[in-house]
Amino acid sequence: MRVTVSCTQKKFIMMRAALCIWILSAVVCVGRSHHHAEHHDVKVQTDQDTAPNSVSLVSSANKGFTYRLYRKLAAHSDSEGKNIFFSPKSVSLALAALSVGARGETHQQLFNGLGFNSSKLTQANVDEAFQVLLEQANKMSHQDTREGTAVFVDRGFTPNLDFLDVLKKSYLADGFNVNFTNTVESASTINSYVAEKTKGKIDKLVDSLDADTIMYLISYIYFKGKWDTPFDPKMTRKDEFIVDENTKVPVDMMKMEEDVDIYYDQAINTSVLHLPFNSSSSMLLLLPDDMATLENAICPGHVTKWLKWMKRSVDDIYLPKFSIKTSYNLKDVLIEMGMTDMFSARADLSGIAEGKNLLVSEVVHKATLDVDEVGATATAATGMHLKPFSIFIGPVLKFNRPFMLLIIDRATENTLFVGKIINPNI
Repeated sequence: MRVTVSCTQKKFIMMRAALCIWILSAVVCVGRSHHHAEHHDVKVQTDQDTAPNSVSLVSSANKGFTYRLYRKLAAHSDSEGKNIFFSPKSVSLALAALSVGARGETHQQLFNGLGFNSSKLTQANVDEAFQVLLEQANKMSHQDTREGTAVFVDRGFTPNLDFLDVLKKSYLADGFNVNFTNTVESASTINSYVAEKTKGKIDKLVDSLDADTIMYLISYIYFKGKWDTPFDPKMTRKDEFIVDENTKVPVDMMKMEEDVDIYYDQAINTSVLHLPFNSSSSMLLLLPDDMATLENAICPGHVTKWLKWMKRSVDDIYLPKFSIKTSYNLKDVLIEMGMTDMFSARADLSGIAEGKNLLVSEVVHKATLDVDEVGATATAATGMHLKPFSIFIGPVLKFNRPFMLLIIDRATENTLFVGKIINPNI
């Protein structure tokens, strides 16, 4: 059953029990709920008076976040020898939405991790900026491009009205009610929504859910662009792709004999090819002499320089057709970036709901990319799983799980022995 939600405060309060929560750009799981999902369309009014400076600051921070997150993923052991592909916009959008309900040190860690550490950026500034950025993206988008967010909330969980209002207004979120005690059905509901929004490219964002889930936040991005100058399929030939000095793999290699924009960055020994789509979007293809040099150096300033100094040249361009899918659990990466408290009992997410002890149990991100003679299709979705935790109260101290021990000299405080006990029986 699909219900349109009025923007008036009166109707919003009346619908609160039905909406329960809407949040954005990631999947957040938190509590429990009832049977079927009910969808609520949320109409948003644009704030035309948003300070352009806030949008500029948030955009700049998002650019920096892109390469910090990339380097973390590239350096992660799980990524060694694997393709890397993700949407930093989806991730930053999800985390920014979560920050609406964060307080204290948890909020500060989120802002610092996202790069929103300018004294000129308040939470209200960030919210307004994301509203403008989302509305601009969807206003300029064509039928085959879309961005959005949604929140799936347990019917038994009642979030703060202010929190919901900001998510509705600034993050353009859809709201759903689900019964998280029915883990299979609720996971299917979330996956069906994401599959529909990404046109089937991401059909299983959620692998499984806990019955104690309270809220699940998602963001999605679907992009399909046609090359301004397409490749001629008749020129595509079988070829080889050199993975490393010992490995070659067969590919369908596309070829283009056209005027193209190229830049060679001598500082990092990288060739840059600019392939525009028939819209305001483009693909930059970077071919370095040494990948590690490029990965360690690349920053937003490089993109600015490349686009400014591109030169038109007649070249034979070869680009393989390919389709890739990636999947990440970002918990460890975000902890390495300083966003630690939201994953622990120290989490302060009291802005979401007062009197509820919530933490984020996982942040998942999946993405796809298909490149062919016509253009490119890219999708991504980010999910944050929120659930309750219990606060330790009382003089109970039970060593019934792995623990560490120290033997020290009290006089000197020197440590004589240190250990970690995993299994006391061996």
